[in-house]
Amino acid sequence: MRRVPYDPTWPESWKTAHRYDELEIWNVTTHSSRGHSIAYGVRMAKTLELISSAIPSNARILDIAAAQGNYSLRLAEQGYRVVWNDLRAELEGYVRLKHEFGTIDFCPGNAFEIAQDGEFDCVLIAEIIEHVAHPDEFLNKVARLVKLGGFIVMSTPNGGYFLNNLPKFSECENPEQYESVQFKPDGDGHIFLLHYDEISALGARTGLRLEKHCLFTNPLTVGHIKLGLLLRFLPDPFVHCIEKALQFLPGIVTRKIFANSASRFQKKTVTIN
Repeated sequence: MRRVPYDPTWPESWKTAHRYDELEIWNVTTHSSRGHSIAYGVRMAKTLELISSAIPSNARILDIAAAQGNYSLRLAEQGYRVVWNDLRAELEGYVRLKHEFGTIDFCPGNAFEIAQDGEFDCVLIAEIIEHVAHPDEFLNKVARLVKLGGFIVMSTPNGGYFLNNLPKFSECENPEQYESVQFKPDGDGHIFLLHYDEISALGARTGLRLEKHCLFTNPLTVGHIKLGLLLRFLPDPFVHCIEKALQFLPGIVTRKIFANSASRFQKKTVTIN
């Protein structure tokens, strides 16, 4: 992935994408942003591992709401045939500047208007489902794009995290009330943070089998509850050692102390519209 020098003549969406790239990919951080940078690296590594451990290179992958294309570009570099998608069509030009090698096609716009149902070996939905008012309907639409026997890989904040105070989707009687605020970016746009039991149930209702689910990024890793102050002094290897050590705790504990999750589903039945 090519590191692109900043250009003040860029459109605002490119400038924003570049700021995030400097923080998330190139680790240009301040003390206050180090937790974000570390957490992003862990999340990307976990998500890409879910793909590479089950899906052979040269497979066709659709990356929905791919933004500045970091996952798309990494996957292309690993030998996958990737389709980048985002509603913000102007970001395509920025992603093209960063593309060095590998096969990547561009299909901006509404992913569910792509006339390629059942043609992808895998669809990646990274940090998206928490921004929609109807995660069940969203997952059903994503499943239509995947081949029978293909995969969906999803990352999303963990609803069971002890700092989460958002409503639980399975207990919401009227998700329509959130339609006017869905699709907003960043943490301010989160509507529901899915719990483990909800993720498994939503997949089953859509003809998907939850194959693997992992939790990661503890309060130290992400710098929550003022632990970001410690990140000023702790070296990266130590932070990652703490992250790995906590993985050995019982599930009832990890579902409370880890802030993020990633899941891999396999499509077992034909999706019903």
